[in-house]
Amino acid sequence: MEETIITSAQTHKSATGASQNELKTIATELLKNDTVQLIIGYAEGSNGKVRPLFARKGEEVSKLIFDKRCTFNLAVYLYKKEIASIGKPAIIANVNTLRSILRLAAENQIKEGDLIAITENAANEIIVLKDLQMIESYLKEQPISLTEKDKALIEKLDAMSSTERWTFWQNEFAKCVKCYACRQACPLCYCTSCTVENNQPQWVPVASTKLGNLEWHVMRTMHLAGRCTTCGQCASACPMDIPLHLLPIKLSQGIKEIYGTVSGMSKDENCAMSTYKPEDKESFIG
Repeated sequence: MEETIITSAQTHKSATGASQNELKTIATELLKNDTVQLIIGYAEGSNGKVRPLFARKGEEVSKLIFDKRCTFNLAVYLYKKEIASIGKPAIIANVNTLRSILRLAAENQIKEGDLIAITENAANEIIVLKDLQMIESYLKEQPISLTEKDKALIEKLDAMSSTERWTFWQNEFAKCVKCYACRQACPLCYCTSCTVENNQPQWVPVASTKLGNLEWHVMRTMHLAGRCTTCGQCASACPMDIPLHLLPIKLSQGIKEIYGTVSGMSKDENCAMSTYKPEDKESFIG
């Protein structure tokens, strides 16, 4: 089957020094001309890691970086009230982030004109994607595939019997401490009220228990079916190193095979596994 899934380890080529300078120049001009009021990007963190950067002034832009370490999916910030209150953002976007932007647009969480995306082309040149159509066109030219590590893990799981897979996931879920870092890192977990926070009635136990952990992870995976852009941030955020991303990857592969659809490639795409209207009520949650 043709590979059409991407994980957080495969995002963009490492930016050269020249393109890093070009990135800062473009970001500075966008702020100076008031084209945007905020730059969402990456900066050096501690111990060789990167951190999100929110630049509102030209001098803050000097901290921007964009290299192979910048795998975090910054789309998770786009619908935050704190961000919306500042104004229009420009977001430094790897492939995962761009796909999540299109998925969020398809789900009416962002609309045309809400943002500008900045990324790299194949020649390591910084380019500005001014609208959603430009993002769609850019993604059509990007190779999307699994990492070798994830391919090996999935092949290992596929080779198991159903009983062996059940045991594997029960053992993995037993590690869960119910911190919900997976939910917080996911750009598509944007509900203002989550089922796990409701206790009248309580659908999922708050404490880390065998049944409660299973209920949480299965529920979350099914909520992402047909929507997940498989950026891998859920697994990256997990402090217990549970390979949570393998579940939506497998669902995405099945949906691609059955329905021929890949999430995060068009601003107008439907969801293969659900239907809804923007005005639907959420009173059933709590």
